[in-house]
Amino acid sequence: MATSSSLAIEAHGLVKLFGSVRAVDGIDLAVPPGGVYGFLGPNGAGKTTTIRMLATLLPPDAGTAKVFGQCVVREAKAVRSRVSLTGQFASVDEDLTGIENLVLLARLLGHSWSQARARGMELLEAFGLSEAAARQVKTYSGGMRRRLDIAASIVVTPDLIFLDEPTSGLDPHSRNEVWGIVRALVAQGTTVLLTTQHLEEADHLADRIGIIDRGKIIAEGTAGELKTLSGSGSLHVRLRDPGCRVEAMALLGRHLGVPVTPESDPAGLSTRLDDTERASAALDVLAAAGIQVVSFSFGLPSLDEVFLSLTGNQAEGGANSGGAT
Repeated sequence: MATSSSLAIEAHGLVKLFGSVRAVDGIDLAVPPGGVYGFLGPNGAGKTTTIRMLATLLPPDAGTAKVFGQCVVREAKAVRSRVSLTGQFASVDEDLTGIENLVLLARLLGHSWSQARARGMELLEAFGLSEAAARQVKTYSGGMRRRLDIAASIVVTPDLIFLDEPTSGLDPHSRNEVWGIVRALVAQGTTVLLTTQHLEEADHLADRIGIIDRGKIIAEGTAGELKTLSGSGSLHVRLRDPGCRVEAMALLGRHLGVPVTPESDPAGLSTRLDDTERASAALDVLAAAGIQVVSFSFGLPSLDEVFLSLTGNQAEGGANSGGAT
């Protein structure tokens, strides 16, 4: 277990109030350096507010927080020298070109003109934006803007980067590009604290995940550890004919004795079970009724199902989801 002096982030009882609302309500964190720590939760859960306190942008109302052993209140300047923050919305200047944005930031951070341009071109090449270097950012796609925004955050490579819902609003291709960037940052030694509403994103990227709801961390662990919390397995069935789904739900519900729910896939069904034999028998029930099955799986529940079992609410994982807190 990491000691206090070796942690990238250490927080105890962190609280932030907005009037009578406890946006963050006694959060404890212990994040070792290296890797990705994921904050998973819906809009209003307290993810962004927590990041803003850890990045010295908001003072906590109670509790303590340290970044690499330095207090975010008393040693804020030292903390800021080691961290970077990419928010939910691109912060680059749309009227400047890609290279102009990066050169401007590099100059502000103390690079000479030649060093600034060299660093800017290096980042544009690394992020697949070199061909768009001379174009105004207003002509970039959403994915290109997000890549430039992250590039701007690492003009000087930070020890810790906060990525606040970095793929919000992006299409699947652009999201995968950002995932590749996150993995590259970690490979270079940067610690990443990632907030997300995308369950798949947390599952793919995070070494450890904190599930946050209503300002509290309600569960924490690896994706595998979290998936065991619900105490049951997850059965997923995909039918050949979506028109049979209502009948299949009724049959499985009666046979298995548990609620069966429709998935976003119009031919998909799922339920939670702790008995593999009963799960296998479900296929016989459907076959006897003449309902054909395209795919059938039984295993650990998804993070979506874990979140639902812990909070009673569905996590918001849509591509267009956003959130202020």
